[in-house]
Amino acid sequence: MSKEKKPLPGLLSAPRITTLFASLLVALSSGSNYVYSAYAPQLGARLQISHTRLNIVGLAGNIGVYSSGPFWGRIVDTRGPRILLISAFIFLLIGYSGMRHIYDAGVPTSATTISTFTFCLLVACNYLTGAGGNGGLASSVNATARTFPDKARATTTGIVISGFGLSAFLFSTISNIAFAGNTSSFLLLLSVGTAVPMLLGLFLVRPIPLPPTDAVNALEDATDFSHDEDPENDGDRARLLDNDDLDNAHRQQGIAPDSRRLSRRTALREGLTPNVYGRKLWTSSDFWLIFSILSMLSGTGLMYINNVGSMSQALFAKDNPAYDPIEAARWQADQVSVISLMNFSGRICIGLISDFAKSKFDYPRSYLIVLVAFLVFISQVTAANIDNIRQLWMASALLGLGYGSVFSLLPQVIIEWFGILHFSENWGYLSLSPMFAGNLFSVAFGRNMDAHETPATESDLLAGNSSPQCLKGRLCYVEMLYVTMGACLLSMGLGVWAAWRDKRKLAAARPARYVSIS
Repeated sequence: MSKEKKPLPGLLSAPRITTLFASLLVALSSGSNYVYSAYAPQLGARLQISHTRLNIVGLAGNIGVYSSGPFWGRIVDTRGPRILLISAFIFLLIGYSGMRHIYDAGVPTSATTISTFTFCLLVACNYLTGAGGNGGLASSVNATARTFPDKARATTTGIVISGFGLSAFLFSTISNIAFAGNTSSFLLLLSVGTAVPMLLGLFLVRPIPLPPTDAVNALEDATDFSHDEDPENDGDRARLLDNDDLDNAHRQQGIAPDSRRLSRRTALREGLTPNVYGRKLWTSSDFWLIFSILSMLSGTGLMYINNVGSMSQALFAKDNPAYDPIEAARWQADQVSVISLMNFSGRICIGLISDFAKSKFDYPRSYLIVLVAFLVFISQVTAANIDNIRQLWMASALLGLGYGSVFSLLPQVIIEWFGILHFSENWGYLSLSPMFAGNLFSVAFGRNMDAHETPATESDLLAGNSSPQCLKGRLCYVEMLYVTMGACLLSMGLGVWAAWRDKRKLAAARPARYVSIS
């Protein structure tokens, strides 16, 4: 007699909830790059490097996050999360430990700054922290997306991704309470606190197969229409996945063999099975549309996040003869905490909103791109009009809310447009986009700050502070905020175009859903 198969766990069963919370823990340890601004000014002062070079170090972490995306995505789609979690542990431990060693060593005696070799090591270490953090995030999001069906996917993955946004708040709060003003101890906290949860994730972060009905629905609901095809061409819309691709999709989603016939019949009836990846992805106009939107919005966010510490110092130093470095550091930490909390909130809220709009009104999730772009735009307008450190939290809150919403919404748009089978790989390629505008905006911000700096005075030198500083408040950086405002406005326009195209394509695809194919 054959053994009776055990039923697969239900939607709210212990194995699925365990995967969800373990993935959240890993994600909480993965977003530490967002805390860079909490110690960047102190790192620059200790190592005597300019704002431009400081931005290059920060960008190395961002590049580590985004350049590793396709590599991690390919591995997790084909091999699961374990390789990523092991790599994340190694990268994070080495990266933050290396940065701490360089910080503790400081500038050599009789030198005015660190050597070029040491600076390159610093850049490499921060790159590792970014790549390691993204490995942890990719493993947790992939496991969660494959554990829950479409009706709950945006909410559950939004919860996990929100942990990535909350990471900076967690670490900056712990540091502010336990290690106020001690950058070396802060870097030690980051090296241990980000690496150890990756080891725990090895045992708990794993995809739980979906029941056959939910798995079939997940594949179908996540791809309501063949987005990149001509809406006027019914023959193209009826194009199906070949048997190997469909079998692979079933295997990854945990669909039992006796359910495959049902899925093929459903796919034939619906006439929809989009599966865009590889060369088709890179030649898709929809890919380049979303690539451009994400590049400008994330580039704006990265510029602000990497430099909000310097912005807060500039505002705090203006007309303040009793400048206190410890008090200035507290204002830095406050901005990081506000951004992180609102980043967390944005990632959860946009997931709930997009699920509601999709299930209640059948609206494509791309309709919300305009909303998230508007939030980022308003944050830049607010920051450009603030000249008091006590008000900067408002701009930071809006930026965090918009930035978090962007990175929670767009992965769901990618699933809708290109399918779930190659989701992590496709998202990895799309994640290359922040490097373009992010590099441009951040380096330009650093050059702008350097151009407005005032050399250290004699009293500064006597106080042990030999670093130049900008004392002009928002005038130190406001020109770059005008640039990012323009980028956000352009993103809003592209978002309107994306929503309009989706509306047309969805309207053209709906009649095909009711055509029966004999």
